[in-house]
Amino acid sequence: MNDLALKLGFVPLLDAAGLVIAEAKGFFAAEGLNVELVREVSWATIRDKMALGALDGAQMLAPMPLAMTLGVAGDPVEMVAPIMLGSGGATVTTASRLGLAGDRSGEKLARLVALRRGAQASELTFGVVFPFSTHNYLLRLWMARGGVDPDTEVRITVAPPPRMAELLAGGVVEGFCAGQPWSAAAVAAGVGEVAARADDIAPGAPDKVFTVTRVFADARAGVLTSMLRALDRALAWAEAMDNRAELAAILARPEYVGVPAEVLAEGLGDLTLHRGGAARPDPAHGAWLLEQMVRSGQIGVRADAADVAARVLSPALYDAAVA
Repeated sequence: MNDLALKLGFVPLLDAAGLVIAEAKGFFAAEGLNVELVREVSWATIRDKMALGALDGAQMLAPMPLAMTLGVAGDPVEMVAPIMLGSGGATVTTASRLGLAGDRSGEKLARLVALRRGAQASELTFGVVFPFSTHNYLLRLWMARGGVDPDTEVRITVAPPPRMAELLAGGVVEGFCAGQPWSAAAVAAGVGEVAARADDIAPGAPDKVFTVTRVFADARAGVLTSMLRALDRALAWAEAMDNRAELAAILARPEYVGVPAEVLAEGLGDLTLHRGGAARPDPAHGAWLLEQMVRSGQIGVRADAADVAARVLSPALYDAAVA
């Protein structure tokens, strides 16, 4: 047993379910772990606290541990992502007044951008949750597919996920790409419509991961194994359809996501947590994310990209824990 106090960070999103359920259903405790979940307001806070050692582990956007390992926009901190927390939860949501519902190809957006350019109107503004996020890459891919240059024909700004629906309602942004339940919240409020979902743009794209530093993984291997067992069990529980109503009720608590259970239930349909081996890290996902970083101009082409992807998203720790 590992009777150890741990601080694990999360951002209020549906794909925090693995961490939340592992705590709420006693899966961490069953492994002898005394876990305190720390709700954070933004991904930048998660990144900074992980780099400083103020958190022992955290939910992260899948590209974040790669960016931290490479030292992009900060000092390098070698990270490990030994278990996936979710995929498929990201959604491009646009203001209802734009009429872009169901615009999976981005062609409606392209026509709207051209009309606004001809009328010398201001550029449309879209929100993403963090520069190093699958959401940023999905949004850019969606725009490019329709013929819109995301660097010159629109504005892309960064805001915390819980603020997206509010910013859309206030007209600060005309659209956003974020994880659930914030798209479902915007739709429920009547201010947003779903233009495209993650699987419309890049099926199976990784979204969230659980991360620790390489130093933690090496120094506390037994503790990490216990955490991975608890998280894998929690993800399997959360994926089961028979548990979805209880899952939504737990996530709705103010200390977790704090959104009505019926809104959460609506967003859960977009999410893959465990089925089909979804919790197992895949270096190919890391390679795809590094390609998107190159595509968006965040990094240059790297000869060691495959090695970096294999180090950060190696399945070895997961396989050893759940075998």
